[in-house]
Amino acid sequence: MPRKKPFSVKQKKKQLQDKRERKRGLQDGLRSSSNSRSGSRERREEQTDTSDGESVTHHIRRLNQQPSQGLGPRGYDPNRYRLHFERDSREEVERRKKAAREQVLQPVSAELLELDIQEVYQPGSVLDFPRRPPWSYEMSKEQLMSQEERSFQEYLAKIHGAYTSEKLSYFEHNLETWRQLWRVLEMSDIVLLITDIRHPVVNFPPALYEYVTGELGLALVLVLNKVDLAPPALVVAWKHYFHQHYPQLHIVLFTSFPRDPRTPQDPSSVLKKSRRRGRGWTRALGPEQLLRACEAITVGKVDLSSWREKIARDVAGATWGNGSGEEEEEEDGPAVLVEQQTDSVMEPTSPTREHYKDGVVTIGCVGFPNVGKSSLINGLVGRKVVSVSRTPGHTRYFQTYFLTPSVKLCDCPGLIFPSLLPRQLQVLAGIYPIAQIQEPYTAVGYLASRIPVQVLLHLRHPEAKDPSAEHPWCAWDICEAWAEKRGYKTAKAARNDVYRAANSLLRLALDGRLSLCFHPPGYSEQKGTWESHPETTELMVLQGRVGPAGDEEEEEEEELSSSCEEEGEEDRDADEEGEGDEDTPTSAPGSSLAARNPYAVLGEDEC
Repeated sequence: MPRKKPFSVKQKKKQLQDKRERKRGLQDGLRSSSNSRSGSRERREEQTDTSDGESVTHHIRRLNQQPSQGLGPRGYDPNRYRLHFERDSREEVERRKKAAREQVLQPVSAELLELDIQEVYQPGSVLDFPRRPPWSYEMSKEQLMSQEERSFQEYLAKIHGAYTSEKLSYFEHNLETWRQLWRVLEMSDIVLLITDIRHPVVNFPPALYEYVTGELGLALVLVLNKVDLAPPALVVAWKHYFHQHYPQLHIVLFTSFPRDPRTPQDPSSVLKKSRRRGRGWTRALGPEQLLRACEAITVGKVDLSSWREKIARDVAGATWGNGSGEEEEEEDGPAVLVEQQTDSVMEPTSPTREHYKDGVVTIGCVGFPNVGKSSLINGLVGRKVVSVSRTPGHTRYFQTYFLTPSVKLCDCPGLIFPSLLPRQLQVLAGIYPIAQIQEPYTAVGYLASRIPVQVLLHLRHPEAKDPSAEHPWCAWDICEAWAEKRGYKTAKAARNDVYRAANSLLRLALDGRLSLCFHPPGYSEQKGTWESHPETTELMVLQGRVGPAGDEEEEEEEELSSSCEEEGEEDRDADEEGEGDEDTPTSAPGSSLAARNPYAVLGEDEC
């Protein structure tokens, strides 16, 4: 009888892992060989995963894997709208890790915080977005799908042929998600492009502006969202910058949770959350501005009086609201009709250009992930009606909501347009899921070279024997010092868990507690002019009038988590986490710190 082959515990564990993955409908699980601490995995793709990039499949990384129970009766695939990004090579990841350990961080000048849209997107180049090819009713569904896939492959080949992977930013490689944008643009009478005020140039593709205002002939409203995360002077400067370069834009300032900028702040509250109780969504700043913009666009073709009455009711309700909680506010408001679109909506339909059909104006909300599209809809409705998450790609297909009988909102999934932005900036902007980053250290270094992270978090250099002595910092040192301060340790060897610490720092930046704001060109020279601008004073007064008065606020120190979602808060907003009893992060500098670095940490509740 032959001797039995030894079978270790490690092999048994691997066997059970493979068995579980096969039960989920996957092929053999392929574990990532990178030594990341997030527990994320590289898996071979599903047989049922919709892939429209056959020629570049081996270069694409598919994120946000969902459990699959097989195709439904209508052929629905839960991973159909996954984020598809270009994969970083193993050599590139290792090179960046080495640079994070060796490269000494140097603070950049204020001029380098200025972003010009011409350098980011290069209007007129191949950095465009895929257009829906022409079609006719004589074409079958299969012919139409094949034509769209072929056109999309040509689009990808043109971009990758003109730029190397090192120059290109992350952008969406999934045709199914672009089809959602096409359908939303076809349905809409007015298009809202939502951007984050901290870096609006990142979220504003000029190609979309030219297509909507030119070829489609639709009105485009630029929403500068989260205005309470930036100084009022900077908000006004960005508003005038876009007015000057894109005169056909209607610009609206918006935030779901305004704060009073005159309230003194404490720099030690970077690690604290401000817990709000009361009618949060009804205090949004911007619905009335958006209504006035829509009235100017429709010029009386649609009766918007019901919308104005709703805003008046919301303002009155926020005035007498006594912090009774989220349950009361959901019971009081009128029902909102929600239409969840299915795959049948993506079938060939008439490319109708009939505006304001049946006396209803359709407003499409488009933009990058984590800019606040779903939260803007919640702010307009006055309560939470849209599921939100801090993970990019949470909104998987577009949905429509009737705000009033004559106003329909359409929420589009977030789309990343191709550009020449540094990928580290995209990570800080929340475009790439933080929990699935292979190498987060260079993004931490990018942040620390623009704001004094080690000063704001009171970090001690890992090699410093004398705390008062000056030591050069690198990105790895900052992550190690933060892991030591927070007690992040590896499971077996109890070493500092730098990967978890890096993820924690990136979440602080995404939440706005470590707030990095970019400026329009020439802002440093004209900063005094913008601070004394009449619109700056008007914005401060407006924020103070609709600010947190009347709500109860509590502060408690937060235990930062390195997981993708904080425990028990799966549906918290990625952009404006302040619904009802939920916690809302705050970042707060003191006056002396703001004098030294006014762009380091801003003292306001999260937008």
